[in-house]
Amino acid sequence: MSYRDDPFAHAEHTAHVWLRWTTDDLATRDRAFAYRVARAWLHSVRDRLEVTAAARLSAQLPLLLRGVFFEGWEPAKVPVSHRTSVFITEFAEAAGVTEDEAADLAWLVTDGLREQFSPGALEQVFAVLPIDLRALLLGMSTDPSGEAIVAV
Repeated sequence: MSYRDDPFAHAEHTAHVWLRWTTDDLATRDRAFAYRVARAWLHSVRDRLEVTAAARLSAQLPLLLRGVFFEGWEPAKVPVSHRTSVFITEFAEAAGVTEDEAADLAWLVTDGLREQFSPGALEQVFAVLPIDLRALLLGMSTDPSGEAIVAV
C-alpha cells in the first residue's frame, strides 16, 4: 500500500515527528525512552485536570498521541491529588525513572510540547493547577510562600 493510499499514514507521520521532537528535547536517541516519558507525562498531567481542561489539552495533540492521552482514562476518577510529591512519584513510576530524574524530565517534556501547541495553550490549561505543580511543569522554582520565582 502506498503512502497516499494509507488513511493512517499522515497520523503516523505526525506522531513520529512529535516523538522526534521529544527525543531531541530529552537529549536522547532512545525513542522507546522518549515515548515512555511522554506517555507518562500525558497521563500524569491528564489525571490532574478536570474533564474540560483535559479535553482542551488533548485537542492540541496529533491524532495518535491523543489516543495515547486518553488510553486508560477514567473521567469519573479525575482529578486526582494535585500534590507535587504525588505527581513526581506517579510520573517517575510510569516513566521508569527515579524521582530525581522525574522533576527534570517533566519540565523538559512540557517545554517541548509548548513549542508544538498553540501559543499559551499549556499555560491556560495549567492555570487550574496549584502553583507548585505548575512551577514544576514549567521548570520554575517557588519561594517558601509558593510563588514562582526563577526559571530553572
